[in-house]
Amino acid sequence: MRSLLSRLDRFFAPPPAPGRVGWLSEWTYAHRGLHGNGVPENSLAAYAGAVERGMGIECDIQRSRDNAAMLVHDWELDRLTGVTGPTASYSADELAQIAFLDSEHKLAQLADLLALVDGKVPLLIEIKSRRRYDVEESCIAVRDALKNYRGAHAVMSFDPRVSRWFRRNSPQTLHGLVIREDEKGMTQRAWQRHFTLWLARPDFVAYHVVALPNPMTCGLRKAGMPILTWTVDSAELLARAQIHADAPIAEGPGVP
Repeated sequence: MRSLLSRLDRFFAPPPAPGRVGWLSEWTYAHRGLHGNGVPENSLAAYAGAVERGMGIECDIQRSRDNAAMLVHDWELDRLTGVTGPTASYSADELAQIAFLDSEHKLAQLADLLALVDGKVPLLIEIKSRRRYDVEESCIAVRDALKNYRGAHAVMSFDPRVSRWFRRNSPQTLHGLVIREDEKGMTQRAWQRHFTLWLARPDFVAYHVVALPNPMTCGLRKAGMPILTWTVDSAELLARAQIHADAPIAEGPGVP
């Protein structure tokens, strides 16, 4: 059965050309920027810290009311700020006036991050999605922000529609699929994970580190598909990532 699934993976989601994705495995990525010690996640200060440390950056994208790509992880603002309500209920200008909790740092757009990084380190841009969400509008917002950006970057999502959209509408953009197996994800069963992979046809996979190693990722790596892994937040998980994946997305004690 495992052998059959591996063959189907290679047929429906063939690995990319090595030259297209080689840079992915050359970096450690700061999960939501290099945050902590008063520096909020997904803040420009966290991203600046990653650049200074020479790390790649993983960031999250939510969409504002006026369809701007905002650097925010949560659907609701409550956890991260002193403001309540859905992120998508505010315009980009309104969000730019909102500060993170116990901080002077304010929410920012993907365009602000691109200007800050300016090609110094690579970016992994995770587009958030959920059931019955028009994720295509988020894809368009991200593509438009990246239009004139020349630094190394890739987009990724749990939603296979994101990878499929970029493959069809912005084929020069590296596109990845994020996968987890636990109760917080939507692919607890093996057939769901493989079917999602076939729908996405990604250039790379970012797999939950606690589920490594497993037959799926071992087969994909053997075929030439890069495997990134998250969230690497301890020395033990970093050691696991270094053996069973091609690059860690790390934070806290997991940062080497």
